[in-house]
Amino acid sequence: MSKKSIKIYQIIVCITLSFLNISCSQTEKTATQIAWDSWGVPHITADNIEELFYAQGWAQMHNHANMILELYGSSRGKGAEYWGKAKLQNDMLIHTLGFEDLANTWETEQDSESKIIFKSFVEGLNAYAEAHPEAIAEQNRVVLPLTTTDVNMHVMYVVFTRFIGGNDLGRVQQWPDMGSNTYAIAPKRSASGNAMLVQNPHLPWWREFLFFESHLNLNGKNMYGSTLVGLPGIAIGFNEHLGWSHTDNTIDNADTYELELKEDGYLLDGEVKAFERSKKTIKIKQEDGSLVEQEIPLLKTVHGPVVSQKEDKALALRMVGLDRPDMVLQWWRMINSSSFDEFETALKMAQIPFWNVMYADKAGEIFYLFNGLVPKRTEDTWAYWDRIIPGGKSADVWTEVHDYADLPKVKNPENGWLQNANDPPWTSTIPMTLNPDNYPGYMAPQSMAFRPQRSARMLIEDNSITFDELVAYKLSTRLEFADRILDDLFAAVDASDSEKAKEAKLVLENWDREANADSKGMLLFYYWARKFNSRNTANYAEQWSIDKPNTTPDGFSDPKRAVQLLEKAAHEMEAKFGSLETPWGDYYRINYNGKNLPANGIDGSMGVFRVAWPGGADDNNMYVGGGDSWVGVIEFGDQVKAKVLLSYGNATQKDSPHFGDQLELFSKKELRDAWFTKEDVKAHTVKIETFTENGF
Repeated sequence: MSKKSIKIYQIIVCITLSFLNISCSQTEKTATQIAWDSWGVPHITADNIEELFYAQGWAQMHNHANMILELYGSSRGKGAEYWGKAKLQNDMLIHTLGFEDLANTWETEQDSESKIIFKSFVEGLNAYAEAHPEAIAEQNRVVLPLTTTDVNMHVMYVVFTRFIGGNDLGRVQQWPDMGSNTYAIAPKRSASGNAMLVQNPHLPWWREFLFFESHLNLNGKNMYGSTLVGLPGIAIGFNEHLGWSHTDNTIDNADTYELELKEDGYLLDGEVKAFERSKKTIKIKQEDGSLVEQEIPLLKTVHGPVVSQKEDKALALRMVGLDRPDMVLQWWRMINSSSFDEFETALKMAQIPFWNVMYADKAGEIFYLFNGLVPKRTEDTWAYWDRIIPGGKSADVWTEVHDYADLPKVKNPENGWLQNANDPPWTSTIPMTLNPDNYPGYMAPQSMAFRPQRSARMLIEDNSITFDELVAYKLSTRLEFADRILDDLFAAVDASDSEKAKEAKLVLENWDREANADSKGMLLFYYWARKFNSRNTANYAEQWSIDKPNTTPDGFSDPKRAVQLLEKAAHEMEAKFGSLETPWGDYYRINYNGKNLPANGIDGSMGVFRVAWPGGADDNNMYVGGGDSWVGVIEFGDQVKAKVLLSYGNATQKDSPHFGDQLELFSKKELRDAWFTKEDVKAHTVKIETFTENGF
């Protein structure tokens, strides 16, 4: 951007002291400003979308400049050129999947409003980088300037390689509990008579999975929530009328096909078909700063691009959503809705190819949608598609997806609540409202793990839920697995002659069955449960059943083994810690940006609703690597009431005070108020950035 452009987009920074109502003279000349609060959340006011998204781009760059440049440079497929060979495999994947060409297609096909949003957002990103070169690390400056193509390619990278194709590409296995929780409470189950909503994605606490919190006000319309760093708008949010959340759904909308190679092609319906061949040259930065070029061959099939090849076999990947360029626009329409009908109209755009939708509004409506693009398949069983598929039949290469009308959905159920904790749609209510027999067998599997069982139990047991109770449920660390299995474990110990197991039993009997920092017994149970493996269905006497979805599995298939594992766990704990009663938070810690705090929660496999899964360990401690990221608990009364938390803080710039500043709240199991009203924003504003009347 030229110096003239900088003047055009000149920003005057006004510091307000002691939270007094002090404003700059320029403030009265324009509607567009960023009011920064004490948690580093930008409250952006504008009278048109160009200025609004320009300001959001500026604000994201203010908090995440180097992270955004690293993400965009990587999603651009030039990571190896900028930062060395460690990024080469990622670059190869991006070019193999054809994201650069697809971005050019998207740029042509996107709705005009999408183009305005992307253009304005990128101008804001670039303007901040040019106005504040000191904020940019030397090694990241090569990525500038940013373009709308970068935003599109980053959307593709996140959505297709981390979510839709994540399992098929083997990229999400190290986070087995990556997902989310969400609730919608109808007035009939709410103590206040107002509908309530819980937003709670669980993602890794790093890079492209980080959320950015912002408050947008366009011509007086309030919109609040979060989106992933580097994306414009709000992807999980609420306004004065309604709100929604997303969870990872049990949707199978990517398939890997194993192709048999023959005569320089591959077999399809018994005949040899030629690959569509091309090549790409990638530059790789060497330690001395020089660049070396490497040419990579690219192969495409009728199934999709070839992502792996060995000897006489090749793997090709097919994904939905490559023809849906307006995902961000759909989120924008959702956050601008003021009624269920408007919101559903946005959903019917079908631009968001993944993620369940949970909804609640001021009118008292609640709604769950198994959202996404589900391929219309030839074989009607889940098991047929839940594998690497032999690629020899063209009949298995799907070309169409189901319409919105075909998807499982529930509106205003009789029980007065809806839940999803990454379980299939059938258990969104207990008793079940949706019957899987009414849908194709490939629509979703049939299962309900311990976390969604805990999720449902808390609502089933409360006929009149207060806002504070809903917050407590969201932060609950009680283990459904412990409640289910400890009676069987205790009986097995009593029937044994193991003194060590009986000593351990006493500790577990006194344990509160929670994973709080001060819980004594949680560490012992964790040591045992890790050996037992709660995910292995063969370990249970009674298997999970859809007829008893929230009370199975149960019992031990081998009680003696369970006791032996408890003995081993107790001996290991004593050897390492000297006690069976070491508090959980002494061992499980938060270690993030120099902060070291006691943690609570654990991965959801043991039925904890407050998810905080391990991301690493050393000789003395285990550390949180992800889980609860953005949290929102919202009540839609005459005035919206909301508690929120962005666990790791709203910034990653190394000199920002907001890099990890909310972790102490996370450690103490607390949320904070969302400053949503004009009065709240004014009371908590610490800095205002105002655009001059000549700035746009």
